[in-house]
Amino acid sequence: MSSEQSYNVDNLLSLVEKYHKYDKDQESVNYIDKLVKEENWLELDNLLTNPIKFGTAGLRAKMEPGFSRMNNLTVLQASQGLCAYALEQYGDEALSRGVVIGYDHRYNSETFAKLTAAPFLKKGFKVYLYRTKVHTPLVPFGITELNAVCGVMITASHNPKDDNGYKVYWSNGCQIIEPVDAGIANQIRLNEEPWAWDLDICNTSDLCVDPYDEMVEKYFSRISKLFPKADSEKAQPKYLYTPLHGVGGKYAKKAFADCGLNPFEVVEAQYEHDPDFPTVKFPNPEEKGALDLAMEEGSKIGAQIILANDPDADRFSAAERLPNGEWVQFNGNQLGTMIGFKTFEKYQGGSQKVGMLASAVSSGMLQAIGKVEGYDFEVTLTGFKWMGNQALKWEQRDPTMKAIFAYEEAIGFMCEDIVRDKDGISAMITFVNLANQLYQNGTTVYEYLMGLYHKYGCFVNENSYYICRDPELINTIFDKMRYSESGELNYPEELYGFKVTNIRDLTIGHDSSQPDNKPLLPVSASSQMITFELSGALEQGQPESNITLTLRTSGTEPKIKYYSELAAPTDPSLDISQVEQRFKQLQVKTTEVIQGITKALLKPEVYGLASA
Repeated sequence: MSSEQSYNVDNLLSLVEKYHKYDKDQESVNYIDKLVKEENWLELDNLLTNPIKFGTAGLRAKMEPGFSRMNNLTVLQASQGLCAYALEQYGDEALSRGVVIGYDHRYNSETFAKLTAAPFLKKGFKVYLYRTKVHTPLVPFGITELNAVCGVMITASHNPKDDNGYKVYWSNGCQIIEPVDAGIANQIRLNEEPWAWDLDICNTSDLCVDPYDEMVEKYFSRISKLFPKADSEKAQPKYLYTPLHGVGGKYAKKAFADCGLNPFEVVEAQYEHDPDFPTVKFPNPEEKGALDLAMEEGSKIGAQIILANDPDADRFSAAERLPNGEWVQFNGNQLGTMIGFKTFEKYQGGSQKVGMLASAVSSGMLQAIGKVEGYDFEVTLTGFKWMGNQALKWEQRDPTMKAIFAYEEAIGFMCEDIVRDKDGISAMITFVNLANQLYQNGTTVYEYLMGLYHKYGCFVNENSYYICRDPELINTIFDKMRYSESGELNYPEELYGFKVTNIRDLTIGHDSSQPDNKPLLPVSASSQMITFELSGALEQGQPESNITLTLRTSGTEPKIKYYSELAAPTDPSLDISQVEQRFKQLQVKTTEVIQGITKALLKPEVYGLASA
C-alpha cells in the first residue's frame, strides 16, 4: 500500500463520490467503500482514475468495480454512448432498424447483454437480443440480415477467465473504425450518468425480440452452400473437435450435419461451456499447450485431424497426426494460405474477378500465389476491423470484384461474404472440405502444404513477443531504432548480416519503398509499428532470401510483438520429402536469424525486457 502523499486523495474521494452516484450495484459500491476505509489509495487509483478506454475493439478489461474495468456501470455507459451515436447518425430510422446483441458463456456475459439492451429499449429501439449463448459471427451476420444500425457482442474471446469485453459492429456488419469509434467515445463521455438501471425491461418490452431461430437457419443455410454436400459413403478422416470450453460445440456440430459430413469425436473434458477454462492456461488454440489434451486424446482414439475453435468460435485452428504418430499444428499463416487457396479454387477459371486480403503482419505467401494464379490482393493494418471494411470498400470501388477471403496470422479467417469478420465455423468447414478431398486422393494436409511450398517457394514464420510494462520505455526503444542522437532519421542499413532494403514506419509516416516516402497504409502516432524488409543469403553460395520483420506494440497487452517471415525459393527438382527437409532447415535458420535481428533492435538485456 502506497502512502497518501503519493496520490491526490481529494481527487480520489471525488471519484468515489461520483461512483456512488452512478453505480447501482451495491456489491461494487461496497468494495470501493472498503478500499476507502482501508485507505488503499493505490487500488482506488487503479480502479477509478483512468476510465476504461473505448476503442476500435469496443471495450475489453478485467471484470472488477471501478471506472477502469468491465462491470455493469461501464457496460451501461458504453451502451448509452452507442445508442446516442446511432440516433445522431440515423435519427428515427435507427429506432425501427434496431440493434443486434449477443453474448457468450463468460461470467456476467448475459447480464452485460441485458444491460446493453436497456438504454436502446428505453429510447424506443427495436432490440434483437439473442436469448442464448451464441458464437460471435451471429452478431455481424444478424446486423446485415436484419438491416440493423449496429450490434454488440459480449465476449472477451480467448482472454483469461477474469476478463470480458464489449465488441461493437456498425451498420455494415463490420467492426467499427474511425471516425465511428471516436464518435461513440465522445457520446459515452456526454452520457455518463445512467438513464436507467433495468434488466427487467428485456422481458417486459415488446420491442425486445429473439432472432435466434431465424438467424441460425439463415446462417447455416449459407454455410451449407460453401461446398457441395459431402458424400458420407466416401472416406473421410477421423476428426476430433474441441471448443476449448467455449460456445462453439453446437455450432460446429450443426455445421457438420448440414454439410453432410460424418460426425466428429469430441474432447469431452473441453466440450461443455465452462467460464473457468479449467484444462488450459490460456483458452486460445494457437497458444503453446492449448491442444495438448486434444492431441493426447486424438492419439488414443486414432483421430487423424484435430479441429479447434477459440471460446467464442470466431477463430479456428487445426492439427494433423503424421504417419509417425507425431502431431503437427498448422500456424495461422499456413491455415490462411491453404483455406484461401481452397476458396480460390471454386472460382479458378471462371469469369468472376476475385480478390483476397491479409493483414500487414501476415504471410506474403497467399499474395505471392495470387501473382502466379491471377487473383487480386490487398494488405491492410492488423485486425478484421480493417479487413472487413476494406473488403466492402474494394467491392464498392470495383463492382466487378468479389472479395472471397481474408485472414490474419492470429488464426482469424473470413470465408466468402457470410460475415465481414472472422468466422471459425466457415473456416473449419472450408478446411474440412480440403482435408476430405486430400484424404480421398491418398494424401495428407501436411503433404499438400509441402506441395504448395514446392510450387510457390518456402515461407517460414517466426513470431513472438517481449514483455514491457513501461510505455515510455517502449517509446524510447522504438525511437532508438529510427533516430540518431541528433534527432535525424537514422534507420539501420544492415542487421545480422542482412541488407535492409525497405523500411515502413506507420508511427511517423515513413515508407522508403514509395516514391514520396509516404506509406499507403494508415498512419497512427498513438501506436508503434515498424516493418523492416531485408535481403541476403542464409549461407554462402545460396540464392538470396527475403525477410520481412514487423515490430509493433499491442493495444491490449504490455507487449512488444514481432512478426517475421523468410521467403526462399524452392529448387523445382526436389521431391516432396526433400522439400520437407528444406522447410525444416529453414525453420531452424529463421529462428536463429530473427532472434539475432530482434535482439539487435530491441536490446532486451539492456532494457530488461522479458521474452515470451
